[in-house]
Amino acid sequence: MHDKRKVKSGFIWSALDSLGTQAIALTTSLILANILGPAVFGLIAMLTIFIALANVFINSGFTAALIRKVDRDESDFATTFYFSLGVSIGCYLLLFFCAPYIAQFYQEPELTQLTRVIALIIIINTFSAIPIVKLSVNLNFKTQAKCNFVGLICSGILALILAHLDYGVWTLVAQQVALAVINVLMLNLLAPWWPKQKFSKKSFKKLFKFGSKLLLSGLLDTIYNNIYSLIIGKQFTAIQLGLFNQANRLSSLPATTLTGVIQKVTYPMLSAMQHDTKKLDASYLLTLQFAAVVIFPTMFGLCIIAEPLINILLGQEWQGSAELVSIITMALVLYPIHAINLNMLQVKGRSDLFLKLEIIKKITITLILIITVPMGIKAMCIGMVVSSYLALFINTYYTGKLSSLTAYNQFVTLLPIALITAFSALLGYTIGIGGSSNVIQIVTMLSVALGSYIAMMLLMQRPLLITLKYTLKS
Repeated sequence: MHDKRKVKSGFIWSALDSLGTQAIALTTSLILANILGPAVFGLIAMLTIFIALANVFINSGFTAALIRKVDRDESDFATTFYFSLGVSIGCYLLLFFCAPYIAQFYQEPELTQLTRVIALIIIINTFSAIPIVKLSVNLNFKTQAKCNFVGLICSGILALILAHLDYGVWTLVAQQVALAVINVLMLNLLAPWWPKQKFSKKSFKKLFKFGSKLLLSGLLDTIYNNIYSLIIGKQFTAIQLGLFNQANRLSSLPATTLTGVIQKVTYPMLSAMQHDTKKLDASYLLTLQFAAVVIFPTMFGLCIIAEPLINILLGQEWQGSAELVSIITMALVLYPIHAINLNMLQVKGRSDLFLKLEIIKKITITLILIITVPMGIKAMCIGMVVSSYLALFINTYYTGKLSSLTAYNQFVTLLPIALITAFSALLGYTIGIGGSSNVIQIVTMLSVALGSYIAMMLLMQRPLLITLKYTLKS
């Protein structure tokens, strides 16, 4: 069991890691976007799905299995490393020889060489997997934060230099490869690890029994997380894909970052209390409330300021992504609720149910895509909102089967926070929309919305705020 001081320290450093690294990455990306333009980012987005799928195969759910396993030993770590290394080499060779076909699929000849170089990340990342798992198990996010900061700063400086030297799309390739290399070097310098035992069939079977379900669900999730980019890259232009990809990234950044902070700390902590049902359920409900209090207003705030924000950060060339940001944020506002509910299934050891859920949700998304693709990119984004709300019902229904956290309980608990957030955002948008400049609009909208949100939360949800304050402090 993790002591409170360790959990608190882990949360703080996880937050600094996620928020700090995302801030650096976002700043670098925005500068590069202004220099390189949407088409360059669209080309890299075309390859994202292939790299992401390879990483799922390499992981195979083993890292989650290692974190969850209470009696993990050196044999487990070594087995995971050897398996991941073998799979990563196989995936790289597959992508190397399939690169011309990927280029032909998108009708972009330059993708052949781009694929062969950027795919090196797959092999490089294998050497960082076990150090990250060991640090996460010990809630040592301070070391991870140091590694991520150094990697992002160094790779970002390299990318900015190459961009000014007119290296075009190769700027983004060099940035990603450099980030992977520096991160591996830093991790193995500050938290050195090398396999001390041979591959164990016994260990592999135990880890694969849990991890295989997560592998299949991870494959489904990765395909569908990137399927929009795949379809847009095929059906539309690289510029349109670049606009969508930037909108999707800006929209998902707050939700995934803040949820990642919460998940990174709570998953190993809650895994340790998996046999204490009452305590586990209470902790999960409080985690859901904390996520909603922070992430709901963040996403609604981004939604209302999307247009003036894009004007300031990216300029007229990227204006087409502003409306998409406003739509996608309404889908991702539920992201923490999805993620935390799915975490419960993993903590309970129900990776089979996790897989079943993913299949059901992906069938739903497929049907929505069939309807929306002919209608254009905007319609596809609206479809993302619909599928997100349908997925929430599915996730919470099955969580209720394993705990006291039924769909109704979660709905009743989170609805007041959602209504307060929505009203505050609407008020802020209505008052701020007539501002004389982009900056004034943003300041007015956020000031009114935040002020209203805080006032209403203090008035109507004071007991919850006191509980959260006490929990975080203790």
